[in-house]
Amino acid sequence: MGTPIIEAPFHAHFAVAVFAAILLSVDNLSADGPERAGTAGAPELLIPVGARDMALGGATVASSAGIGALHWNPAGLARGRDEAQLLFSTTSYLADIRVNYVAVSGRFGQLGALALSIKALDFGDIPITTASQPDGTGATYSPTFLTTGITWARPLSDRITLGGTMHYVSNRIERVSAAGVSFNAGLQYADLGDVTGLDLGVVVKHIGSRMRYDGSALLRSGILDDLRRSASVYKIQTGSADLPSTFEIGLSYGHAPSALGKARHFALFQHHNFAHDQWRFGSEYVYRDFFAARGGIDYADGGATNAHIFGTSFGFGLQLDLGGVEDVQLDYAYTTVDFFDPLSTFTFRVGF
Repeated sequence: MGTPIIEAPFHAHFAVAVFAAILLSVDNLSADGPERAGTAGAPELLIPVGARDMALGGATVASSAGIGALHWNPAGLARGRDEAQLLFSTTSYLADIRVNYVAVSGRFGQLGALALSIKALDFGDIPITTASQPDGTGATYSPTFLTTGITWARPLSDRITLGGTMHYVSNRIERVSAAGVSFNAGLQYADLGDVTGLDLGVVVKHIGSRMRYDGSALLRSGILDDLRRSASVYKIQTGSADLPSTFEIGLSYGHAPSALGKARHFALFQHHNFAHDQWRFGSEYVYRDFFAARGGIDYADGGATNAHIFGTSFGFGLQLDLGGVEDVQLDYAYTTVDFFDPLSTFTFRVGF
């Protein structure tokens, strides 16, 4: 038996209520976004994953579906067509950092769809330097930045899906560490206004605890006052920082321009609590459910004061049939970046 859904006379009212609740939560996002640039904790929460959505400029919150939707809109998990899915993605990110991501999901009857995801940043080996040895001591270290997510999503009707994600963020740099908990909540509404192919997506991301570093590396020895006594041990008190919360609302429209293929177009507005607001746009054309070509653009307000460095993106995808496993997808995305090398992302997804 499939997952029970809420009957049509009620679902529109419920969607409006959920939509209003999500909008009210935007009050938690400070209007001083640009003035707070650089003050957010756990910025790795914002690092995108998944080549398909990245190639579309990250504008896919309205219709991203299945396991690929976890980062973009958790409500999309319930719209996947497979009973179980596995996804692996890797990105060559800024400054030779590599972002690795793995996720697994499944349907569980009336409970809905559940998924587990892990994002890890690989910084490589970083030389240790000191005031007396600025060229390095010969030793190295490697920070550990790990984000683990648990996502739940469920259809409320034939048009509406609702989902949420809880992230546990763990950062460690040698003997100093920080941890926090983040929550995402999202909604997707298909065929908005009874227009076939027009979808709406709303999501609030990274609402949660402040991040603060602590650990034995913050212990110091020194003279605390002008009294004549030996050096004392004291601990540096670090500041805390809010998570990089965002509010996103987007639309997508799909149609079939020919008998051989389908097209979908995406638009999204993203509001930050720590940076300039962003507009994202993307388009995708899928030929015979086999080959997909994609392109997107990411634009931020702010003019000359805007520190946003990401720009256009493009990519492609292949739908394959490998030895009886009919739902195998390979995707690639290329994203332009100011001051750094472009990002290259590869994603492998299989459904059962």
